[in-house]
Amino acid sequence: MTKAFQKIYTEITAITKATCSLRATGVGNDELATVNGKLAQVVRIIGDEVTLQVFEGTEGIPTNAEVVFLGKAPSLKVSDQLAGRFFNAFGFPIDGGPEVEGEEIEIGGPSVNPVRRRQPSELIATGIAGIDLNNTLVSGQKIPFFADPDQPYNQVMANVALRAEADKIILGGMGMTNDDYLYFKSVFSNAGVLDRIISFVNTTENPPVERLLIPDMALTAAEYFAVQKNEKVLVLLTDMTLYADALAIVSNRMDQIPSKDSMPGSLYSDLAKIYEKAAQFPTGGSITIIAVTTLSGGDITHAIPDNTGYITEGQLFLRRDSDVGKVIVDPFRSLSRLKQLVQGKKTREDHPQVMNAAVRLFADAANAKTKLENGFDLTDYDQRTLDFAHDYSEKILAIDVNINTVEMLDTTWSLFQKYFKREEVNIKEALVNKYWK
Repeated sequence: MTKAFQKIYTEITAITKATCSLRATGVGNDELATVNGKLAQVVRIIGDEVTLQVFEGTEGIPTNAEVVFLGKAPSLKVSDQLAGRFFNAFGFPIDGGPEVEGEEIEIGGPSVNPVRRRQPSELIATGIAGIDLNNTLVSGQKIPFFADPDQPYNQVMANVALRAEADKIILGGMGMTNDDYLYFKSVFSNAGVLDRIISFVNTTENPPVERLLIPDMALTAAEYFAVQKNEKVLVLLTDMTLYADALAIVSNRMDQIPSKDSMPGSLYSDLAKIYEKAAQFPTGGSITIIAVTTLSGGDITHAIPDNTGYITEGQLFLRRDSDVGKVIVDPFRSLSRLKQLVQGKKTREDHPQVMNAAVRLFADAANAKTKLENGFDLTDYDQRTLDFAHDYSEKILAIDVNINTVEMLDTTWSLFQKYFKREEVNIKEALVNKYWK
């Protein structure tokens, strides 16, 4: 039903595959509208020339279609009722449950004022040893998973959601297959953790441009629980490559000049607007962002991972290890730039030394493997490093290893003892005397 404050126009001046333009006044940026009954959003205003992005596409829209401006930008009703629910890109329930009652908040607001940020210092334990040992996460951090499209990154994200020590987990799914959507729903339900998980989902059956709303919806919910409830919130976004592809679709159809790899020139700003919502607040709440970025043919120099790497505080790199036949968290290409804030402080005292020793011995194994491939003879030490690397990959780095921080350190010590002498691990004598059984 049309309300009195809504502006209605019936003359469209230009139509592209994804947008339409008309002359209108008193309209705001990001304002929602309907065009011939299809939901749209203002994406550009030049004088009185207004361009609308039509989420379902402009097919079938005539030049005399009715355009109704709704007088508000996309928003989300926030309250404790969000917990345990599944929503679409517009914040409408898709789980058959009732509408959420609460305060209506406009999505996509500014990031946190720097003076309201506190230096991150709280451990986010994921339960995945390959992350917690070598690339420990900190509350308020922003970090991506870099993975090939055929790797089980959604299973890893689901595992993180189940095991992470956080008050709320918010999933933002973009371009998910129905199988992925049902997988997340099934895993969360069967594990009995739905009460602390909130999901915003865009599937392949939905228009791609709707993906652009998902991160803002997820982060608006995150800000409610982190700022107003002082909770530790973990936001999982998958897949940011599909988000960036949607940006490119809109940009290209608006005849904007593309930048590197056909991406819009605003890509860095568009991504930073999302990632910079990660913060540790003085009141105790925090927003931590883990975002999957799939790689095209393993190309980490593509515009999407390249821009992401500049904005975020490290990356988690998944690769398949041919020696153990499993996907591992690669210790060489992964990096958490904030791990030193919690390693040995919020974890056991030997953590930094154990991590450094294990990665150094893993590197020695990589050198031994190169020697073997080039036909050189291996020393006894070379063979022991190869044996260690195999067990280290299988028992620590593999993404299906789910143990706590104490167990992962004890397991690594047992591998040191199995393959090396005390002096070969190059760890402080006081720690060796304490933990070498």
